[in-house]
Amino acid sequence: MAGAKRGYKEIVDELRARIEQGVYPVGAKIPSESEVMKEFGAGRETVTKALRELKHFGLTTVSQGAAAKVRGFNPIRRNAVERLSRATWGAGVSMWSVDVRDEKPKVAGLQVQRLEAAPRIAEALGLERGASVVLRRRHYVLSGKPVLMADSFIPADLAEGTPIADEDTGPGGIYARLEDIGHGPVRFKEEVVARMPRRAEESLLRLEAGTPVLGVVRTAFDAQGRAVEVNDMVLDAGNYVLDYVTEA
Repeated sequence: MAGAKRGYKEIVDELRARIEQGVYPVGAKIPSESEVMKEFGAGRETVTKALRELKHFGLTTVSQGAAAKVRGFNPIRRNAVERLSRATWGAGVSMWSVDVRDEKPKVAGLQVQRLEAAPRIAEALGLERGASVVLRRRHYVLSGKPVLMADSFIPADLAEGTPIADEDTGPGGIYARLEDIGHGPVRFKEEVVARMPRRAEESLLRLEAGTPVLGVVRTAFDAQGRAVEVNDMVLDAGNYVLDYVTEA
């Protein structure tokens, strides 16, 4: 209510409601500090804090020297069931073709190396402490922006001597190559955690203030129940919707 003095939390709640209701659509300018001060009868310090909170929540974006604008959300819909199906990778099709139909992501920062598995990776893969794995580290870029970081760990006895240990794994990727040697995945387990990013993740993914990440750890199992890969991923939550479909 104009003229009535309001606290910063009330201002945040009101402006957030207007954004979510479309009063301020994506790309629209948020009222200036002076306008908010006048409408809510609040001091500059209170209003500055409220507008900063909107940015912290990931609702607005601010460019240097420009007014704050409502931030858009144009998500990549990650259909976990379809992208992991044998019909996708078994046909030599990239999983990304399921997530993004009109653009092929670029792989950047690819590293392939053999190393000793960290204790949690060894445990997840059912390996003895100190066992070796092949690490495939990379991140993916869409429309010029990194959206996902991924570290795949494959037992060295499966990976070495195959294209899995090369930079180019060939059509269908890691899972198709595991299939070639009789260890194609038949079951997957995914654990998803939402959290705030670490500094290195924030920098590499070029995250705006207030943007959380989704940590997804996927373990692939072959027909004998052996864990054949652990994929530790970090996704920009401002770019993703995770879509899971299960049969009742």
